[in-house]
This record gives sequence, C-alpha cells and structure tokens, in this order.
Amino acid sequence: MQDFASRLAAWQRRHGRRGLPWQGTRDPYRIWLAEVMLQQTQVAAVIPYYGRFLGRFADVGALAAASQDEVLQVWSGLGYYARGRNLHAAARAVVARGAFPTSQEGLAALPGVGRSTAAAIAVFAFGRRAAILDGNAKRVFARCFGVEGEKRQWELAERLLPSSGVRTYTQALMDLGATVCTRASPACELCPVAAHCVARRENRIHELPGRRARAPLPLRHATWYVFLRRGQVLLERRPGAGLWGGLWTFPESRLPGAAKPRRLPPVEHGFTHFRLRAQPLLCAVREATARVEAPGRMWVDVADAAGAAVPAPVRALLKSLLAA
Repeated sequence: MQDFASRLAAWQRRHGRRGLPWQGTRDPYRIWLAEVMLQQTQVAAVIPYYGRFLGRFADVGALAAASQDEVLQVWSGLGYYARGRNLHAAARAVVARGAFPTSQEGLAALPGVGRSTAAAIAVFAFGRRAAILDGNAKRVFARCFGVEGEKRQWELAERLLPSSGVRTYTQALMDLGATVCTRASPACELCPVAAHCVARRENRIHELPGRRARAPLPLRHATWYVFLRRGQVLLERRPGAGLWGGLWTFPESRLPGAAKPRRLPPVEHGFTHFRLRAQPLLCAVREATARVEAPGRMWVDVADAAGAAVPAPVRALLKSLLAA
C-alpha cells in the first residue's frame, strides 16, 4: 500500500497520543530512558518510574556518577532488572565517549539498546531515517499486510519508511498499535488503513499475529530466611548479572544459632519464563549471632529495607512485616 505512511501520519496528527512525559523533547537522555523503560513494559507502568528516575538522575552524567545500587533502588519494582544494570553501564559509556552516539548503529552498540530501540532514539532525538519494529509495529504489519516472521517484517519496515516526516510516522506506528490495533478487541473502525487490512478482509484479525503455543511455566521453589533482630532484617546482595543480580534479597541459608523459624505465608511471583514460590521463614536472631556477617550481607532497619534496591516480592514481604 503506497500511501500507508501518509495515512498513518495524517491519523497521528489528529488522533495520536498526547501528553506523555517523554514527548516534545529532543533530549537523547530522556528519549533513551523512556525507550529502555518501555521495553516489555506498559506506558501506564512506566510513567511514574520515568518521573522518579529523572528526579533522581537529571542527566546522563548524574546517572553515570551514581552507584549501581542507587540505580537499582530507583528501578526496583519495574522488573527486568538487566535493563537497569544496562542503563547504568550505557550511561557510563556515553559519558566516557563525551556524548550520545547519533547514528542507529552507534546507539545499538550501547548496552541494552537493540536495533529497534536504537532506531527509535535515532529518529526522535536526532531526526535520523530509521525503521522500528517494536511489538506494536509487528502487530500492525502482521494484520495489515499479512506478513509474519521477524526477517520479513524488518524488510517491510524498511520498505515502508517514508522519505520525510519520519518522526510523525514512527510515533503513529507506535500509537496505532497501542491504542487501535490492540491485541484484544482492536478498534478497526478507527483504523486509518482498515480498508486495506489483510486480516480484516480475510476475517483473521484474531489469528494475526500468530501466537506460538506456550508451554506451562515451570515452578521454582526457594526458601527465604527472614532474620530479625531489634527491628532490623538481614539482607543479602545477589551476585552477578542474573535475574536479580545486584539487588538485595533474603538469605537462602540459615544462620547458626538462630531461633527456630516460623513459617510465613508463601510468596508467589511470575516471571517471563517461570513462576517463583518462596517459603519465608521468620527467625529471631540473638545479638551474638547477629555479629556474624558474610561479605554481601547487611543488617538494615525494616522500614529502610522496604525502600532499598529489592525485588517487588521482597518489598511486599517487608511491608507486611512493617504492618504486622
């Protein structure tokens, strides 16, 4: 469809989303921050974190100068914590080179910035002509053109890219998928390209894009020892770059000399590839035992621990201890 881009741009000028906090700026730091946060996370969930992040780290220099612990503390609760670690590493790389790269290729070389995210930053911050292929774009392409498979969709995304007005077109592609061509109950009557849509013409709207059958998520078990002494809780930093690497959690081994544990209600939390069921065991600790600390462990006031760089299920349990 030769006028696909112009139809989307015209729709965007009248019906596109307005008032998002990262709109109306050409600041690469703010655009990069928003695009990374929006990876695998809905806009409504991102908005408050975006504001808090900018309140704490106003520019890339402030982010680079912070410790990873500070960054993860502000990120905590947004999930996919590798994004927070990569954000910090990328900020330091940008400061080391003196400025953000301005090309899609240069941006894609930053930690945590893939091809589509790099294209979005290049378009919105630097006015480059680059094609995106985020989840919204994939859905629009699959339905409108009946084209699936990442290789074929990238070819289509490049071919449809207009020679001018790329910012408006790119935002339109994102907004159309987010507000009209939604996964469930798409509002086809509001779509500017509905008359040419393959999925609508062939009555395949709910078949496209095709979904791979998902196997049941495996269940992983863990035991959390919640050691308490005089209003403090013992936390342990997870090492490495794993799921919760760099975050503080409860130890999973018992301290010698701790009192007999009391079982608390189990905690369940869903991740992309598995579900976690943790059994918390509440243990009072004598002062003599409390002085036995290993590297990467620390005693923290329970009230302060709930605001530290801890994963969401750990924070929820800490808040329940405060409310008890």
